[in-house]
Amino acid sequence: MTIEIKVKKIRPDAIIPEYAHPDDAGMDLRSMEDYTLKPSERKVFGIGLEFEIPKGYVCLIWDRSGMAGKGIKTMGGVIDCHYRGEYKVILLNTALENYEVKKGDKIAQLLIQPVETAEIFEVEELSETARGEGGFGSTGR
Repeated sequence: MTIEIKVKKIRPDAIIPEYAHPDDAGMDLRSMEDYTLKPSERKVFGIGLEFEIPKGYVCLIWDRSGMAGKGIKTMGGVIDCHYRGEYKVILLNTALENYEVKKGDKIAQLLIQPVETAEIFEVEELSETARGEGGFGSTGR
């Protein structure tokens, strides 16, 4: 299914995101600056773009697998359909060495997903399941 997404450049040198391959889930977002991300450092990178997405959808900012393998993680990343400001990418360097970001580098992926809205009901008890409260390694290695 294809939906229409409107994008506005707020910097003339901003790069409109695109899918690298047909049927990819995410579009590449690119840095607008050169920066050296030090170990344990977190930084917000503007991408120079604002978006308008349809009601009923959300934009999710996710890691690029090659960067995540080097210890560079995205943080935050849920952008609601009614937000109209600049999209930004928060990167955290979990590695022990510096990570160089150059202007124009792909720094994250943007996924557009439909939103399901839940109605919440407070109850006294929940239904029983075979798993119950088992979690955090309860199934072994």
